[in-house]
Amino acid sequence: MVLVEKIGGALRLAAVDPAAAGAGLTPGLTLADARARNPFLRTIVHRPEADAALLLQVMEDFGRFTPMIAEDGPHGLMLDVTGCAHLFGGEAGLVGAAHQRAERIGLTVKSALASTPQAARALARFGPGGLFQAGQDRRTVRHLPVAALELPERDAQALHRAGLKRIADLDDRPRAPLAARFGTDFPARLARVLGDEDVRITPHRPAPPIAVDRVFFEPILTDADVERVLSDLLVDTADRLEQTGQGGRAFEAGFYRIDGQMRRIVVRTGRATRDTDGVLRLFRERLAALSNPLDPGFGFDQMRLSVLEAQRLAPAQRGLDGDRPDGEDLSRLIDRLTARLGPEAVLWFEPLGSHIPERASRMAPAAAPRSDQAWPERIPGGPPLRPLQMFDPPQPVETLAEVPDGSPLRFRWRRVLHEVALAEGPERIGGEWWRAPDQQTRDYYRVEDREGRRFWLFRQGLYEETAEPRWFVHGLFA
Repeated sequence: MVLVEKIGGALRLAAVDPAAAGAGLTPGLTLADARARNPFLRTIVHRPEADAALLLQVMEDFGRFTPMIAEDGPHGLMLDVTGCAHLFGGEAGLVGAAHQRAERIGLTVKSALASTPQAARALARFGPGGLFQAGQDRRTVRHLPVAALELPERDAQALHRAGLKRIADLDDRPRAPLAARFGTDFPARLARVLGDEDVRITPHRPAPPIAVDRVFFEPILTDADVERVLSDLLVDTADRLEQTGQGGRAFEAGFYRIDGQMRRIVVRTGRATRDTDGVLRLFRERLAALSNPLDPGFGFDQMRLSVLEAQRLAPAQRGLDGDRPDGEDLSRLIDRLTARLGPEAVLWFEPLGSHIPERASRMAPAAAPRSDQAWPERIPGGPPLRPLQMFDPPQPVETLAEVPDGSPLRFRWRRVLHEVALAEGPERIGGEWWRAPDQQTRDYYRVEDREGRRFWLFRQGLYEETAEPRWFVHGLFA
C-alpha cells in the first residue's frame, strides 16, 4: 500500500508501507514507475491535513505524560519530561507507558530519551532510540551519521566529499574552520545535537505554573470518584500555592480517557484563592452546567489539575466572630454565577481613564482581573457625581434659560414640560482632542423639577462656538 500525492503535474508516492518498502519503493517515486516495478499496488490519496489532525489528537492525549509537549515535524512529538518520571515509576516506566499508549491507538513509534531535545531527536530519527543517561547520549550521538544534523543537501554532500561521515568526525575538528565553511550557526547546531548546548522546547500550550497529576491503576467511571480525586488534587494544589505564597485565579481539570480522548474544564475566581472547598463547589457548578456533559467512556486513567493563573496572596485576618474579609462573599457569588452561566453572562462596570461620561466606564466580566483605574471619589455627604441611569445616546430636550449660559428654567422632554425648582452647575467637560477634535464642549447641570424628579442635563456647545447650542438629558438620578 502506498499514499499518492500530485507534485509538479505527476502522481508521486508520499509514503509507503513496510511491504512496499521491501519491494524497493520509496517516497518521491512516480506512481508510473512504482506500478512498473510492482503492479499489485493499493493506492490511497495522501491527505496531509488528516495526518496533522491525527498528530494533534495524539499530542493532546500524550499531554498526560507532561504539560511540556510540542510538535516535532515531520510526524513527531517532543516531550520535556523533567520532573514527571516519578509518576510512572521512573524514566523507563514513562517511556514504556508512552509506547503502550501508542500501540493502543494503532501507532508504531520510535523514541529516545536524552538530556537535550536535539540529542533526543537525532537518536530517535537517525539512531537506535532508547533510554540514555547523562553522558551516554553524547557518546552514542558521536556514532550517528552527519545526516543527523539535518543540513541542507548541498552542505551534506560537501561533508561526504570531505570524508566527514559521522558526527564524531566533526566533533574532533576545530569549530572555527567549520563555521567559516558552513556558516556561523553550524557550531551551535553541532553543540545542540551533541548535548553541549541545551535549547528548551516551546510547548504547544503554555505550561501552567502549577500542575498536579493522578495516574490510576484502574480507570474511574463514577461522578463520585471524579469528585473525590478532584478534592485530593485541590488539596495538593493548595499546598503548592501556599509554599509559593500565591493563590489561584484560574483552575483547569484535565480528564484523560483510556481511549485517547481528553477533556478540559476550567473555572475562574474573582480573586486569588487557596480555598479548596470553594473551588470544588465551582467545579460542581461547572460540570452540572455543561451543555456537553463529561463522558468517561470506558473510564479515566489519569486526571490533572493545573493552575493557569496565579497571583500573590497575602494572609487575611478573619474577625473573632469568623467574619470573612470585606468583599469575599460577593466574590464567592460572582464565582458561582460565572461557573454556572459562563463569564460572558456575569458582567459589571469597571472604570476607564476618560472624563467623557459615556466613555468613563465599560462592561467587563466580573471574574476577570480588575482594572488599574479607580472610580472618582465622592465628596462625603455630597450628591452623586453621576446618575445611576444614563441614556445612550443622550436625548434632546427643549429648554428655556434665564440667561444664555445659565441653567434652564424649564424644559420639555418626551412631550412633558418640567419646571425647574433647583439647579446646580455647570460642570464643564471638553472634548478629547486626540479622539474627536471637533467635539463640542458640554456644560452639565443637575436639576430638580417641582415634583422632585432629578435630571442630568447638558448644553452642547458654547455660544461663542455655535449660534444655537442644543440641550440634552443624559441621565436620571435616583
